[in-house]
Amino acid sequence: MTAPPQAMAADPASGVHPAAMPAHAPPAAGNAVQLDLRDIHLPGAPPVWPPAPGWWLLGAVVLAGLAVIALRLLEHRRARRRRERLIAELDGLLDTARAERCSPALLGAVSALLKRAALRCFPRTEVASLTGPDWLAFLDRTGGGGGFAAGPGRALAYGAYAPERDCDAAAVIELARRWLRQNL
Repeated sequence: MTAPPQAMAADPASGVHPAAMPAHAPPAAGNAVQLDLRDIHLPGAPPVWPPAPGWWLLGAVVLAGLAVIALRLLEHRRARRRRERLIAELDGLLDTARAERCSPALLGAVSALLKRAALRCFPRTEVASLTGPDWLAFLDRTGGGGGFAAGPGRALAYGAYAPERDCDAAAVIELARRWLRQNL
């Protein structure tokens, strides 16, 4: 079928025959065809809630990290309070020592306080049965620096069961304080 003669006529604006125009060429400025097209619509923003699985995982990791930090801070605070309480108790013994000198009761109290602290810090099987020179050797090995077996701490070996002896109560208490600070 052939096109009607008026459709075959040359375009008066360009002077080019329609059959000579390429099929993909845009129409001339004067012959713009209005198509009923809509503009491109962008998709909406993604919703904020619920978050993607990766954010849930990150939140869980952050919460777990915060929980671990909180537990460590709490344990550190408890240990510091325990140390301060034991050192305050030791300071109370120092006041007693000034009045009584180096009595068996004082030496027994210092040794018991050190034993309580040692049982808290070290395995019970390693500490509970120690007495006498073995107890002093343990204290030296764990922070006494030789002050218990060869220094003023010797009085703790049998001091609670021996008759009153002449010893430097302030030096014994200072040695015990140093051991407590190092181990608690």
